[in-house]
Amino acid sequence: MNHQMVTLSPGLYFVGTPIGTARDITLRALDVLASADVIAAEDTRSLRRLMDIHAVPLNGRRVLSYHDHSGAGSRARLLEALAEGKSVAYASEAGMPLIADPGFDLSRAAAEAGFTVTSAPGPSAVLVALTLAGLPTDSFFFAGFLPNAKSARRTRLEELRGVPGTLVFYESPKRIGASLSDMAAVLGDDRQAAMCRELTKKFEEVRRDTLGELASALATEKLKGEIVVLVDRGRSPSVSDSDLESDLRQAMETQSVRDAADLVARMHGLPRRTVYQLALQLAKA
Repeated sequence: MNHQMVTLSPGLYFVGTPIGTARDITLRALDVLASADVIAAEDTRSLRRLMDIHAVPLNGRRVLSYHDHSGAGSRARLLEALAEGKSVAYASEAGMPLIADPGFDLSRAAAEAGFTVTSAPGPSAVLVALTLAGLPTDSFFFAGFLPNAKSARRTRLEELRGVPGTLVFYESPKRIGASLSDMAAVLGDDRQAAMCRELTKKFEEVRRDTLGELASALATEKLKGEIVVLVDRGRSPSVSDSDLESDLRQAMETQSVRDAADLVARMHGLPRRTVYQLALQLAKA
């Protein structure tokens, strides 16, 4: 396949790459890789292999290495290329740059220096997992990787316990059993959760159950591959009708009926439709 050679304006282009299946890359991402003056990658071999699969020629260009451990020197070389009026494409390994992947310091430095920073978006394990987990997606919090040490991990989970949305974590197959055990202990073993593994790949797997059941099932099981763990939000204790009405009346003093219902429904973990119907009744009274 011949990819379109486009004229890129000078600037930094972040490129999303597939999290598993090579054909998940976008046509625009391929055009950027085919046309950029300078290409950098978290894993140079992986990106060259991806470009080979899609027949994107290097045409004499090198793929420069840039990752969290490459230091300020690599970043300075890319900023120098931008200062020379070149277009620079940067791809992290499997997914979107900056989403638990390198690129933040490069993005900030380029923007602060006045260069254009944009993105050719692509796959993200976070969004794929949210699509498959069967948990609420109206609000979610991506917490990345939890700490390695048990005490630090439990402290972090304590901080996240009250987040009013689905929690999303990346996890190592070597730590999945210990992490699920800590999640069950801190967040509650009856919370609904999902363990998503090897997303978009041949051995894709999604297990849905309570944290307690997942922790028990995976305590000794040996897994391989990339893992995303999702945990449902905590449910507030049951609220009395009088307290619910009071909260709605207070919210409706400064917000529309719809916005007040949305806010109070989130506060109490109640179905929005039920709260909205009550808000309409109160508004007419």
